[in-house]
Formats: sequence, C-alpha cells, structure tokens
Amino acid sequence: MHTPCTYPLRLGRIGYLNVLPIYHPLETGIIPHEFDIVAGPPAVLNNMMARGDLHVSATSSIEYGRHADDYLLVPDMAIGSRGPVMSVLLLSRRPVEELAGQTVLVSAETHTSAALLRLLFREYYRFPVSYVTGCATTQIAGPEAPEAFLAIGDEALRLRNHPDYPHVLDLGEAWRQWTGLPFIFGVWVVSRAAAAACRFSENPADLLRRARDWGEAHMDTILDLTLQGCPLTREELRVYYDGLVYHLGDEEQEGLRLFYSRLAASGDLARAPALAFFGA
Repeated sequence: MHTPCTYPLRLGRIGYLNVLPIYHPLETGIIPHEFDIVAGPPAVLNNMMARGDLHVSATSSIEYGRHADDYLLVPDMAIGSRGPVMSVLLLSRRPVEELAGQTVLVSAETHTSAALLRLLFREYYRFPVSYVTGCATTQIAGPEAPEAFLAIGDEALRLRNHPDYPHVLDLGEAWRQWTGLPFIFGVWVVSRAAAAACRFSENPADLLRRARDWGEAHMDTILDLTLQGCPLTREELRVYYDGLVYHLGDEEQEGLRLFYSRLAASGDLARAPALAFFGA
C-alpha cells in the first residue's frame, strides 16, 4: 500500500497557446487541485521530468519514446492534429521540393517536430538537407538569414505569413498525407518513480481529463483569452483549435506507434516503445 505523497506535486505546462484549454481551468481555480504548475518550453520540461523535478507533465512525444521506462502515459490525453496543425511549420524561401542540399534552421525548443521533419525529408521527400539549431526570430532578421526554418508554437503562429518565407509546409498535414493518420506532437506523462514512491492525493489523469473537457466545452472563453496579444483573428483561432487533437484514442495511438516504429527503423530511437498507461 502506497503512502500519500508528502512533497509538493509539480505539474509541467508547455508555455504555448495550444494547451490553454487544459491549463486555464487549472490555473484559475475553476477546477481546484493541489499541484504546483510549472510552465516552460517542451525541451525544458523534458529535462525537468528526466531529473525528477516534475511529477506529471506535458512532454514531447519523442521524450516518451526515448524514456518510456521512466514514464507512464496519461490515458486519453494528447496534443496533436488530424491534418494542418498551424503551429508546426517549415517556412522557406523556395518550394520544399527545391531544398535539396540546403540548410534548415531548427528551433532549439523542439524535439518531436525536429524528428518529424528529419523523417519527412529522409523517407517522404527523399532528399538530403542539413540542419543547424538556433532561434528563428533572431536569425531571420540578421545578415545570415536561413533558406528555411522550422518554427513551432507561438513563434510559428507569429511568423507563418512572413513575406521573405512564402513557402509553408505544415508538418501535421504532411504526416497525414504520408500516412493517413493523426500526428501526436505531445503527450502527458506521470513519473514512474513518483507513482511507485507514493500515492497521489488526487488522480492526475482524472484531473487533466476534467480540465480538458472543461476547455473543450468553453471554447468561447478560451478564444477570448487567446485573442489577447495574439496575431490571429478570432476566426483563425477557432480554425486553429478545431484542428487540434486533445485525445489519445485508437487512431491517435496508431499514429504514435507508427512514428515510433519509423524512428526505430531509422536508428533515431533504440526501440519502438510500448504505450504503457498510468492506472492500467
């Protein structure tokens, strides 16, 4: 019998608009809880989970793929798309078919999207490109602006109509065209160590699903909040949120397994992990 956790429980929050429907009811007390919420970009949350600084977190899909032995998936919780995702974009000066031999700038904030981009170029478009890591917002304004760059999250929403980069590849749509399946960019995970050490005072899976369900039922409120300081119109935001997937159903799991199996086949993952769920 596990004893109750005596330390403060910490819940990781990706610092992007796309998770607002889930975290708004938690951060405002609409849905009470006992977690301390810690916000940051995906790569930072990945590192915090790996160190044990977080107990439950949104994390990039590839982080679970690399460290499935350390985590349990929160059932039916994900962030993904069934087509265009609008916030994971390759922006280019030239058509994607003409990027062979060019260098692509990749945001340091992303792991999953970078892996997907490499997979698409290697196995879908089938031509070589080189990659460098850096900040797109800074470098596109400098003297050595890249020929193409991968932008994610709020940066992608802000830069998607940049006049110097008229060619836009939506990675969520490219995956759907290639496989016919949804793409899961992020999942929620529970630390296996924390789950084994003690009993959570409240079920994090139930809490997150209740928050998600509240957000989906109150999208007008979410749209009002998102409009503050956002470069998109209300209708563009509605289309954006409508295109997102917040569930991890059978088809989403199939897409996630396929992503892992292709990364394992190419050597980018040591193996394709099984999907192990918290509470199962």
